[in-house]
Amino acid sequence: MVESQTYASAGARGATPRRSPVLSAGGMAASAHPSVTFAGAAVLAGGGNAVDAALAMAAQSWIALPGQCGVGGDAFAVVREPDGRVWTVCGSGYGPDGGDHTFYTDRGLSAVPVTGPLSVAVPGTPAALAALHATGGSWALSRLWERAARAAEAGLPCTAKTQRDIADTAAALRQDAEAARALLPGDRLPDVGQRLPQPDLARTIRELAADPAGFYTGAFAERAVAALKGAGAPFSGEEWALCGDVAPQPAVTGSYAGRTVHQTPPPSPGWMAVQQAALCDGRLGGMEWLGAEAVHLLASAARLSFAERVERCGSDSDTWRESLTPEAIAVARKRIALGDIPRGYARAADGDTTSMVAVDAEGRAVSFIHSLAFTFGSKTTVPGTGVLLNNRLGRGAYLVPGHPNGVQPRRRPLHTLNAWLVTNAAGELEHVGNTPGGDGQVQWNTQLLSHLLDHGLDPQTAVDAPRFTVHPGSDADVLDQPDELRCENRLGGGVLEALRARGHAVRETGAWDAGGSGMVVSVDAGRGCLLGGADSRQDGVAVGV
Repeated sequence: MVESQTYASAGARGATPRRSPVLSAGGMAASAHPSVTFAGAAVLAGGGNAVDAALAMAAQSWIALPGQCGVGGDAFAVVREPDGRVWTVCGSGYGPDGGDHTFYTDRGLSAVPVTGPLSVAVPGTPAALAALHATGGSWALSRLWERAARAAEAGLPCTAKTQRDIADTAAALRQDAEAARALLPGDRLPDVGQRLPQPDLARTIRELAADPAGFYTGAFAERAVAALKGAGAPFSGEEWALCGDVAPQPAVTGSYAGRTVHQTPPPSPGWMAVQQAALCDGRLGGMEWLGAEAVHLLASAARLSFAERVERCGSDSDTWRESLTPEAIAVARKRIALGDIPRGYARAADGDTTSMVAVDAEGRAVSFIHSLAFTFGSKTTVPGTGVLLNNRLGRGAYLVPGHPNGVQPRRRPLHTLNAWLVTNAAGELEHVGNTPGGDGQVQWNTQLLSHLLDHGLDPQTAVDAPRFTVHPGSDADVLDQPDELRCENRLGGGVLEALRARGHAVRETGAWDAGGSGMVVSVDAGRGCLLGGADSRQDGVAVGV
């Protein structure tokens, strides 16, 4: 049962702004944008299930949050069925067949580029959505995506977030004529509130709804491969066809506070959140909430997890399983106690992602997350489609010979995306959520688990709580940078000074500047209702039906 503690009762600092959780006796949708949440809530209110709602929200977010996600990105989801079954979909594609180590070094490159055609991996989003729909959807995709297609035709009002994204990437966007036409109309930064119509994207959405497989083997794939090859990226087309079939998989699971945490499997880093939870299990509940001791433990667990990923856990191997064994957890706990914490691996670069949650009246729950990697991905479009392509290869593939995450054909690059839900000992749903934001995700999601399970916070208080972030993480673009512990200043001066005394290189950020835009829906079985929260750091909204 959710205790509905407030910031004050939980001992938090900086309670403003304070929002109460949304309550519902039926279903609930939550996302980082009102129109996205409303798309999901409308489906739930009309009789669709949580999978249908997530599918509608995903497509709507392509127009509402174009810097964070799109048809040309990747997507992951974890789903709980009313009978207690949990399954996942993982949509992430290969880099080009000709993109081996020497392809890049022969061109004088010291890293895979993070913009342009050479940064692109085959998008996994359409395949993930098709698998999600085939396994759990009840409405036709054409029905679920028509709202998004109409929104693309008419254009949604540009938000302050999207305006900042465009301003920050305008020079790169201008290098692609179609991206510039859609996002910089008249070659100027759009005003907040100005509509940004995308008729080519509207047509693509309807074509995908009719035939998702055509993205990988039909006319769309042919056009995409031809454009990328023409720009110098060594795609063959075969890697596209191989990425079009995504099958549901079991979740990665672990225990925390007597519950089961279900996470998305590799190439998602969900195992890292499970590992960090195991390192902290049974300890945080007895510590001051967000006190220096608790922050130190969570930050230390995150550093160990990132170090293992960088050193030996490849995106296409099962090595990560060794990190979750009881023996490995015991060794890592001793390292934390001794202060044997690694420092300075790979810088966690900024990136943009968005996510959403849907729960229906039957108890079906979906946590869904998708991304273009960095803001507007590679800044490269597929001509005539309105589709911006990701830069996941540049972000997640190392140009290091023999490395488990080195760039290699038919190897999916490292990912930051992960989604989760929590069930109790009886298999009943308790919480479902996510927090986007690059390598912050696996850290902030672990923090959310502690807020909810150790301290009984309600969902809104949990997602709004002060955050802290270990940098470096494991992004590939810059290695061996100095470490930092980036802390929202709402943690308080005393906590920050105590962390510095423990050896952390603390960097203070603004009160709400950690990034990400998390959301959680929790089940209060005792009262027979749902509680929902959406992050105040962005335009998040939770709506009950």
